[in-house]
Amino acid sequence: MSPLSKPRSATRALQHIILLSLLLPCLPQPLPSPSPSPTPAQPSLPLSPFNERLDAAYIAFQAWKHVITEDPKNLTADWCGPFVCNYTGVFCAAAPDDPCILTVAGVDLNHGRIAGVLTDHLGLLADLAVLHLNSNRFHGTLPTSMQHMRLLFELDVSNNLLSGPFPSFLTSLPSLKYLDLRFNDFDGELPDAVFGRQLSLDALFANDNRFNVSLASGSLTNSTASVIVLANTKLAGCLPPSIGDMADTLVELILLNTSISSCIPPEIGKLKKLKVLDLSHNEFAGELPESIGDMESLEVINVGYNMLSGAVPETICLLPNLKNLTVVGNYFCEEPVSCLHVPRRDDRMNCIPDWPHQRSHEQCIAFEHRPPVHCGADGCILPPP
Repeated sequence: MSPLSKPRSATRALQHIILLSLLLPCLPQPLPSPSPSPTPAQPSLPLSPFNERLDAAYIAFQAWKHVITEDPKNLTADWCGPFVCNYTGVFCAAAPDDPCILTVAGVDLNHGRIAGVLTDHLGLLADLAVLHLNSNRFHGTLPTSMQHMRLLFELDVSNNLLSGPFPSFLTSLPSLKYLDLRFNDFDGELPDAVFGRQLSLDALFANDNRFNVSLASGSLTNSTASVIVLANTKLAGCLPPSIGDMADTLVELILLNTSISSCIPPEIGKLKKLKVLDLSHNEFAGELPESIGDMESLEVINVGYNMLSGAVPETICLLPNLKNLTVVGNYFCEEPVSCLHVPRRDDRMNCIPDWPHQRSHEQCIAFEHRPPVHCGADGCILPPP
């Protein structure tokens, strides 16, 4: 064997080493050990239906059911047993001051046609935020125990048979923003505090009761509400120039059939957010302020059935969002052609020459012979000299 040749065994070993070095990268490598996954959050346990607040709610609902005399839709038929959160019309949620406690947050019995009274035990529902009872037949008045509902945000008892003076405790509820008392038989003075900034309502519906409201105090224009509806109540006094102070919030103002005898102050034009203005069926006199043409958001204006006269300002008819212009039943003598382009327009029973469906010539002549209307700085109609 030549000294330069290698033994066969050494050659085979070298071949195996070379083969392994070629195959090694192709062999499966061990996977990296997985990083520890976070421990999954334990599902929150349902809140217990047993606690002192729900016990108090059970007492309240049982007492209320006891004074319900008719329930034609059987809405309270399942108001049995301690599980008040399962009652029809009752809504529960975690208590705002303790998310571990279940409490009654809302009651909605709208359109139930239920007859009966509102029991004093309702004050036990201290966490109630929403109470909707419209279109029922509850009579009596609101129990003073409701003053304990410090979280009450919406109260709707419209279209019932409730009576008596305005429930004064309502003005002390710190969370109340929506108050709907319309279509009941409440009477007496609507207190100034209803419009005050301490109560700070966002919506007030007091129409179709027998309330009296004094405009002389200026309380109405202190309101921060976006919606004020006082239709078919009695307003005493004149619409004040301070109406313009409501410019930041007011969106809808309904004062129809409120017995107001007044001029319409030009400051009303400051209400640039106002969309609906209804002053119909009153005794407004003088001219329609041209400043209304500055109310760029206005969609509906109704000044029908008053004693207004002069010309309908063209600036009103050119408002970009105006959809409804109602001036029926006044003594306007001129209306611009541009008003014809308002989608819904009612200008009947005025004194506009050559216009259809106007007052008789005799009526218009008689009105012209009346003393002219002079408006005072306070918005009131001045007596003739």
